[in-house]
Amino acid sequence: MKAYFRFEEFNTGYRQEIIAGITTFITMSYIMVLNPAILSVAGIPKGPTLVATILSAIFGTLVMGVYAKRPFAIAPYMGENAFIAYTVVKVLGYSWQTALGAIFIGGVLFVLLTVFKIRSWLIEAIPENLKYAFAAGIGLFLIFIGLNETGLVVAGTPLKLGDIRSLSILLSVAGFFIIAILMIYKIKGAILWGIMLTALLCFLFGTAPAPEKIVSMPPGITPIFLKLDIAGALTWGFFSVILTVFVMDFVDTMGTLIGVSARAGLLDENGNLPEIEKPLLADSLATVAGALLGTTTTGTYIESAAGIEAGGRTGFTSVVVAVLFAFSLFFTPVFTAIPAAAYGPALILVGIFIMEPIRRIDFQDLTELIPALIVVVLMSFTYNIGVGMTAGFVLYPVFKLFNGQAGIIKPGLWVLFLLSLLFFIFYPY
Repeated sequence: MKAYFRFEEFNTGYRQEIIAGITTFITMSYIMVLNPAILSVAGIPKGPTLVATILSAIFGTLVMGVYAKRPFAIAPYMGENAFIAYTVVKVLGYSWQTALGAIFIGGVLFVLLTVFKIRSWLIEAIPENLKYAFAAGIGLFLIFIGLNETGLVVAGTPLKLGDIRSLSILLSVAGFFIIAILMIYKIKGAILWGIMLTALLCFLFGTAPAPEKIVSMPPGITPIFLKLDIAGALTWGFFSVILTVFVMDFVDTMGTLIGVSARAGLLDENGNLPEIEKPLLADSLATVAGALLGTTTTGTYIESAAGIEAGGRTGFTSVVVAVLFAFSLFFTPVFTAIPAAAYGPALILVGIFIMEPIRRIDFQDLTELIPALIVVVLMSFTYNIGVGMTAGFVLYPVFKLFNGQAGIIKPGLWVLFLLSLLFFIFYPY
């Protein structure tokens, strides 16, 4: 086992990898609550969707761990699920079955693009400064999610400080300090211990309900399993939806892989992830499986960064996450009881660390700086990683073209430029 996952090469061990896997699972376990809640808006029943969410996470994360051997967890994406529920179904009026058909088509396309190495060809065409911006932007995005989840930043004019007199927010602040201090003292598993201690405080002070029971049987998945409508998605009127799903998944996965790999020290000297086709294929297969099971676009989670920060370096971390998701089928009352006040501070701190690559961006060359910082800010201010990244793909070639540097742009980046233009033209505003 140690030899298969190359523990010695990455200077890790079972204890470190298990702690990392638990940490990643805890920080992303909210998806078991949020994904069914969001997709219920589209008319997909909550119970079966919860099971589909967990099963797709188990499948994708196991493939990522055993085949790709990377410490990345996979689950249904936030953002894409909201796009399907609120835009495709509620606004455009399509059925959720047709929406799942579009996701299935996108997943199959990604499998083919990955097998023929077109996806990695496109990724390698991205300039280093944009890659650094993707990582920094994801960091800021995580910080923003954490601030919002804890209630420290809420909707206002357009944003404002939350009621810091609230006991829940005060406990979140306490959790932030607990995790930060543990990390300053280099305590192993600091993030996990901080989350658990903060959750315990929330239960004791009554700001979050403690789990009422420990074990429950999972509901059936029959109402949504294999209910996707592929034929309905293969119409011209649905082209904009398929394109949007395709581009969002492509850039979300690419940005996440680069961002978390940079933090884990897995990138080579050119800023590329060796054997990137393997994690990309795991992501693609998970999307296909997710659509068949009855959930939306599935891919690599930025919360994997929490486990990496806790020491995860190999695919064994992912195996641990998959096992915990399997257990969660029967222990959902316990795992879903951890409140945002407990995991939100962890997201903020992890986001701070992920922003580290921003110092590598060339601040002297405006043709590099402007596209990079636009990527960083739009990821958070639009609450959509895909929007920020596609904006970078449009701006970078344009600025280089006007600066007489069109020759340095690789053909793959021009392909991304055209796809990004189509994304903005056809995006269902």
